[in-house]
Amino acid sequence: MSTRALIDRPAVPAPLTRRSAISDGIQPFRIEIPQADVDYLHDRLADARWPGEVPGVEWTRGVPPAYLKELAECWRTQYDWRAQEAQLNQHPQFITEIDGQRIHFLHVTSDKPGAKPLLITHGFPSSVAEFLHLIEPLVNPAAGQAFHVVAPSLPGYAFSTPLGGTGWAMGRTARAWAELMRRLGYERYGVHGGDVGAGVSGMVADLDGEHVIGAHVVTDPLTAASVATFIPGMADRLDENDPVDKLILSRMDAFTKEGSGYLAIQNSRPQTIGYGLVDSPLLQLAWIAEKFHEWTDLPVDRDQLLTTVSLYWFTGSGATAAHTLYEQAHSSDWGAPSAVPQGFAVFGADDTVRKLVPAPANAHWTEFQRGKHFPAMEAPAQLAADLQAFFGPLK
Repeated sequence: MSTRALIDRPAVPAPLTRRSAISDGIQPFRIEIPQADVDYLHDRLADARWPGEVPGVEWTRGVPPAYLKELAECWRTQYDWRAQEAQLNQHPQFITEIDGQRIHFLHVTSDKPGAKPLLITHGFPSSVAEFLHLIEPLVNPAAGQAFHVVAPSLPGYAFSTPLGGTGWAMGRTARAWAELMRRLGYERYGVHGGDVGAGVSGMVADLDGEHVIGAHVVTDPLTAASVATFIPGMADRLDENDPVDKLILSRMDAFTKEGSGYLAIQNSRPQTIGYGLVDSPLLQLAWIAEKFHEWTDLPVDRDQLLTTVSLYWFTGSGATAAHTLYEQAHSSDWGAPSAVPQGFAVFGADDTVRKLVPAPANAHWTEFQRGKHFPAMEAPAQLAADLQAFFGPLK
């Protein structure tokens, strides 16, 4: 049974800035999941085996059965994959091969005068579906700066599969992204991302600073604290008698003890967890839904969540995404600070983030009270406005 989307009939390619035709091995792409794969998913969900429940534990030990049963039933009987597939296919999509790796990307251009190229990168556990409500206000804003949006699927995620080999940590991905923008003919462009996408965007700015006009990233207090746990000596630099530092230390401790299990497994045994993620739709659903529950503040569209889960399931990319997390955990290539202008948008902001994020004194810095890890899904209008404000003056 196929689990790979098909490259179907040719589509009209998106216009490029320097080239009038597709070149460098870039080919139009269209998502068409076979109906047999959709039916198989429904059958597996209907026949799922469910674990017993320990009373009274709620979310403290993982996703509660009642919550997942309702979400799985929605996925099986109410969620319309074909409608979401059609929505994704409204955006011009392409594939190319870079450094031996198949790369899938959306390339949505604007008709607005002065539109600027913007490379946006998702993180884990996400996909380009994260940007479904962000693309339109960037490409066709009612006012202000417009953008030509390039949104690749990270290597090993969704249609950037199969994984071509080892070594696909953030540095190698950043080099591939710089090559992708060269192939598209963009001489000057901005970069944006969150989570893994923030790291990749920063490394693109470092590696291709000659062409990058600015780097914009999103974060939130919990993400900042979890990242801090991987910085050697960070805990020793904080004063537990200071209220802000004490809050940071408590969040770092909570992440280490309670919140990092998903990462520890993928950072050490991606192949082992991969069998379950590829074979069990319940495990893939729970693996992603847990993080959306823990890492969001504002409501996320359920169809958008299930579209991301479906992309992982239909492409079997739960396993390959895990392998790329393993690669980064074992990589010494973390890049270097970039000299290009930097922008930061903090969602669910509090006083802890300023202490944890090494932002230059002249960086663009915006704080939002609500939203957390997935602002493109939680607060797309606010994020789009901040991207306009940051990139608008840059050349």
